[in-house]
Amino acid sequence: MGSTSVLLLLLLTVVPAVFAVTYRVGDVAGWTSGIDYTTWVTGKTFRVGDTLEFKYGPSHSVSVVNKAGFDVCDSSGATQRFSGGDTKIDLTTVGTMHFICPTPGHCLGGMKLALPVLAAAPSPATPSPTSSPKSPPLAPRSPRKPKTPSPPASPPANGSPSESPAPSPSSLSSTSPSPSNAAFKGVMVSYGMMGLTMLLTFVAMS
Repeated sequence: MGSTSVLLLLLLTVVPAVFAVTYRVGDVAGWTSGIDYTTWVTGKTFRVGDTLEFKYGPSHSVSVVNKAGFDVCDSSGATQRFSGGDTKIDLTTVGTMHFICPTPGHCLGGMKLALPVLAAAPSPATPSPTSSPKSPPLAPRSPRKPKTPSPPASPPANGSPSESPAPSPSSLSSTSPSPSNAAFKGVMVSYGMMGLTMLLTFVAMS
Protein backbone atom coordinates (compact mmCIF):
# COMPACT_ATOMS: atom_id res chain seq x y z
CA MET A 1 0.00 0.00 0.00
CA GLY A 2 2.77 2.42 0.88
CA SER A 3 4.61 2.00 -2.44
CA THR A 4 1.36 2.36 -4.40
CA SER A 5 0.56 5.65 -2.68
CA VAL A 6 4.03 6.98 -3.45
CA LEU A 7 3.66 6.06 -7.13
CA LEU A 8 0.30 7.81 -7.36
CA LEU A 9 1.73 10.97 -5.81
CA LEU A 10 4.63 10.91 -8.28
CA LEU A 11 2.23 10.54 -11.21
CA LEU A 12 0.09 13.44 -10.00
CA THR A 13 3.21 15.58 -9.76
CA VAL A 14 4.74 14.56 -13.08
CA VAL A 15 1.69 14.55 -15.36
CA PRO A 16 1.10 18.35 -15.43
CA ALA A 17 4.79 18.94 -16.21
CA VAL A 18 5.01 16.36 -19.02
CA PHE A 19 1.74 16.86 -20.92
CA ALA A 20 0.90 20.16 -22.63
CA VAL A 21 -2.21 22.04 -21.55
CA THR A 22 -5.00 23.27 -23.83
CA TYR A 23 -6.60 26.51 -22.65
CA ARG A 24 -10.03 27.53 -23.94
CA VAL A 25 -9.91 31.31 -24.27
CA GLY A 26 -12.66 32.89 -22.17
CA ASP A 27 -13.55 29.49 -20.69
CA VAL A 28 -17.26 28.79 -21.18
CA ALA A 29 -17.98 32.21 -22.73
CA GLY A 30 -15.32 31.69 -25.39
CA TRP A 31 -14.00 34.38 -27.74
CA THR A 32 -16.71 37.02 -27.73
CA SER A 33 -17.55 40.62 -26.83
CA GLY A 34 -18.07 41.77 -23.24
CA ILE A 35 -15.29 39.60 -21.69
CA ASP A 36 -12.30 41.06 -19.83
CA TYR A 37 -9.49 38.88 -21.19
CA THR A 38 -6.89 40.63 -19.04
CA THR A 39 -8.67 39.21 -16.00
CA TRP A 40 -8.96 35.82 -17.68
CA VAL A 41 -5.17 35.60 -18.13
CA THR A 42 -4.47 36.47 -14.47
CA GLY A 43 -3.40 33.43 -12.40
CA LYS A 44 -2.66 31.22 -15.42
CA THR A 45 0.76 30.07 -16.63
CA PHE A 46 1.22 29.56 -20.35
CA ARG A 47 4.25 27.66 -21.61
CA VAL A 48 5.74 26.63 -24.92
CA GLY A 49 3.93 23.48 -26.00
CA ASP A 50 0.53 24.56 -24.66
CA THR A 51 -2.43 25.23 -26.98
CA LEU A 52 -4.99 28.08 -27.14
CA GLU A 53 -8.48 27.21 -28.35
CA PHE A 54 -10.72 30.04 -29.60
CA LYS A 55 -14.43 29.26 -29.74
CA TYR A 56 -16.44 32.07 -31.42
CA GLY A 57 -19.51 32.85 -33.46
CA PRO A 58 -19.75 33.79 -37.17
CA SER A 59 -19.36 37.51 -36.41
CA HIS A 60 -15.93 37.06 -34.92
CA SER A 61 -12.47 35.94 -36.06
CA VAL A 62 -8.92 35.88 -34.71
CA SER A 63 -5.91 37.88 -35.86
CA VAL A 64 -2.36 37.57 -34.50
CA VAL A 65 -0.76 41.02 -34.40
CA ASN A 66 2.31 42.76 -32.95
CA LYS A 67 2.37 45.05 -29.92
CA ALA A 68 1.73 48.19 -31.97
CA GLY A 69 -1.30 46.71 -33.74
CA PHE A 70 -2.60 45.42 -30.41
CA ASP A 71 -2.40 48.83 -28.77
CA VAL A 72 -4.36 50.63 -31.51
CA CYS A 73 -6.56 47.67 -32.56
CA ASP A 74 -5.11 47.58 -36.08
CA SER A 75 -5.13 44.20 -37.81
CA SER A 76 -3.65 45.38 -41.12
CA GLY A 77 -0.21 44.01 -40.17
CA ALA A 78 -1.52 40.69 -38.80
CA THR A 79 0.88 37.76 -39.14
CA GLN A 80 -1.93 35.17 -38.96
CA ARG A 81 -5.70 35.28 -39.50
CA PHE A 82 -8.22 32.64 -38.47
CA SER A 83 -11.96 32.10 -38.91
CA GLY A 84 -14.36 29.20 -38.80
CA GLY A 85 -15.55 29.30 -35.20
CA ASP A 86 -13.01 26.88 -33.70
CA THR A 87 -9.33 27.83 -33.89
CA LYS A 88 -6.44 26.12 -32.10
CA ILE A 89 -3.10 27.88 -31.92
CA ASP A 90 0.02 26.17 -30.57
CA LEU A 91 2.35 28.25 -28.45
CA THR A 92 5.82 27.71 -29.94
CA THR A 93 7.92 30.69 -28.84
CA VAL A 94 8.74 32.42 -25.57
CA GLY A 95 7.38 35.97 -25.28
CA THR A 96 4.07 37.82 -25.35
CA MET A 97 1.58 36.98 -28.10
CA HIS A 98 -1.16 39.46 -29.10
CA PHE A 99 -4.60 38.54 -30.43
CA ILE A 100 -7.50 40.77 -31.51
CA CYS A 101 -10.84 40.37 -33.20
CA PRO A 102 -10.57 42.32 -36.50
CA THR A 103 -14.30 42.95 -36.74
CA PRO A 104 -14.75 46.75 -36.52
CA GLY A 105 -15.42 47.92 -32.97
CA HIS A 106 -14.86 44.54 -31.33
CA CYS A 107 -11.21 45.12 -30.35
CA LEU A 108 -12.01 48.60 -29.07
CA GLY A 109 -14.78 47.00 -27.00
CA GLY A 110 -12.23 44.78 -25.23
CA MET A 111 -12.01 41.75 -27.55
CA LYS A 112 -8.22 41.57 -27.38
CA LEU A 113 -5.79 39.27 -25.62
CA ALA A 114 -2.11 39.72 -24.60
CA LEU A 115 -0.68 36.36 -23.57
CA PRO A 116 2.77 35.91 -21.91
CA VAL A 117 4.39 32.59 -22.88
CA LEU A 118 7.10 30.99 -20.73
CA ALA A 119 9.61 28.28 -21.60
CA ALA A 120 8.47 24.68 -21.44
CA ALA A 121 8.68 23.00 -18.07
CA PRO A 122 11.78 20.80 -17.67
CA SER A 123 11.25 17.07 -17.79
CA PRO A 124 11.23 15.49 -14.34
CA ALA A 125 14.38 13.63 -13.39
CA THR A 126 14.08 9.87 -13.39
CA PRO A 127 14.42 8.64 -9.82
CA SER A 128 17.50 6.52 -9.36
CA PRO A 129 16.99 2.95 -8.11
CA THR A 130 17.35 2.57 -4.42
CA SER A 131 20.69 1.14 -3.46
CA SER A 132 20.89 -1.93 -1.32
CA PRO A 133 21.34 -1.15 2.36
CA LYS A 134 24.88 -1.18 3.55
CA SER A 135 25.91 -3.90 5.93
CA PRO A 136 26.17 -2.71 9.52
CA PRO A 137 29.67 -1.94 10.75
CA LEU A 138 31.46 -4.64 12.66
CA ALA A 139 31.30 -4.43 16.40
CA PRO A 140 34.54 -3.14 17.94
CA ARG A 141 36.75 -5.76 19.46
CA SER A 142 36.91 -5.84 23.22
CA PRO A 143 40.31 -4.69 24.54
CA ARG A 144 42.61 -7.39 25.78
CA LYS A 145 42.84 -7.71 29.52
CA PRO A 146 46.31 -6.92 30.94
CA LYS A 147 48.16 -9.88 32.32
CA THR A 148 48.01 -10.12 36.11
CA PRO A 149 51.58 -10.13 37.55
CA SER A 150 52.41 -13.22 39.62
CA PRO A 151 52.74 -12.53 43.38
CA PRO A 152 56.29 -12.41 44.80
CA ALA A 153 57.59 -15.40 46.73
CA SER A 154 56.56 -15.30 50.37
CA PRO A 155 59.38 -14.90 52.94
CA PRO A 156 60.33 -17.99 55.03
CA ALA A 157 58.27 -18.65 58.09
CA ASN A 158 59.70 -17.82 61.56
CA GLY A 159 61.99 -20.55 62.88
CA SER A 160 62.64 -22.18 59.53
CA PRO A 161 66.29 -22.28 58.43
CA SER A 162 67.12 -19.76 55.83
CA GLU A 163 69.80 -20.20 53.27
CA SER A 164 73.00 -18.34 54.05
CA PRO A 165 74.22 -16.13 51.29
CA ALA A 166 77.19 -17.46 49.40
CA PRO A 167 80.43 -15.82 50.52
CA SER A 168 81.80 -13.28 48.15
CA PRO A 169 85.29 -13.73 46.67
CA SER A 170 86.53 -10.70 48.59
CA SER A 171 85.61 -12.25 51.93
CA LEU A 172 87.37 -15.46 50.96
CA SER A 173 90.56 -13.67 50.13
CA SER A 174 90.55 -11.83 53.46
CA THR A 175 90.11 -14.94 55.62
CA SER A 176 92.15 -17.62 53.86
CA PRO A 177 95.91 -16.99 53.31
CA SER A 178 97.02 -17.27 49.77
CA PRO A 179 99.47 -20.15 48.89
CA SER A 180 102.30 -17.76 48.03
CA ASN A 181 102.21 -16.10 51.47
CA ALA A 182 102.32 -19.48 53.25
CA ALA A 183 105.32 -20.67 51.25
CA PHE A 184 107.19 -17.44 51.94
CA LYS A 185 106.61 -17.81 55.68
CA GLY A 186 107.81 -21.45 55.58
CA VAL A 187 111.09 -20.46 53.87
CA MET A 188 111.68 -17.72 56.42
CA VAL A 189 111.16 -20.19 59.28
CA SER A 190 113.67 -22.65 57.71
CA TYR A 191 116.29 -19.93 57.34
CA GLY A 192 115.72 -18.90 60.95
CA MET A 193 116.21 -22.47 62.18
CA MET A 194 119.42 -22.86 60.15
CA GLY A 195 120.81 -19.60 61.50
CA LEU A 196 120.02 -20.64 65.08
CA THR A 197 121.70 -24.02 64.57
CA MET A 198 124.88 -22.44 63.22
CA LEU A 199 124.98 -20.00 66.09
CA LEU A 200 124.71 -22.80 68.65
CA THR A 201 127.47 -24.81 66.94
CA PHE A 202 129.78 -21.84 66.90
CA VAL A 203 129.23 -21.27 70.64
CA ALA A 204 129.88 -24.90 71.42
CA MET A 205 133.17 -24.96 69.54
CA SER A 206 134.59 -21.86 71.20
